[in-house]
Amino acid sequence: MKAQNVYRPEAPKRPVNLTVNEDLLRVAKQVGINLSRTFEEAVLVKVRKALEEQWREENKQAIASYNARIEKQGVFGARKRRF
Repeated sequence: MKAQNVYRPEAPKRPVNLTVNEDLLRVAKQVGINLSRTFEEAVLVKVRKALEEQWREENKQAIASYNARIEKQGVFGARKRRF
C-alpha cells in the first residue's frame, strides 16, 4: 500500500471523544488551530510510520537476501559503467 493511499480522504467524518489537557486546548483555540485537521494529520503520520515498520518487518528476509546477493554479485550492469 502506497503512503498516499493509506486511507480515503473523501470518507465520511465520524465524531470521536478525546481527552486533552484543558490548558493546551485553550491555547490551541486562541491561536486558531483546527483540532480536527491537526488530529487527522498527526494520526496519518503515525499510521504511515507503523505501516512502514510493518512492511520492513514483513520483508526483512527478502531485503537481507537481496543485499547479500548484491554484496556477492554486485549490481546489474556494474561492469559496463564508465564512472
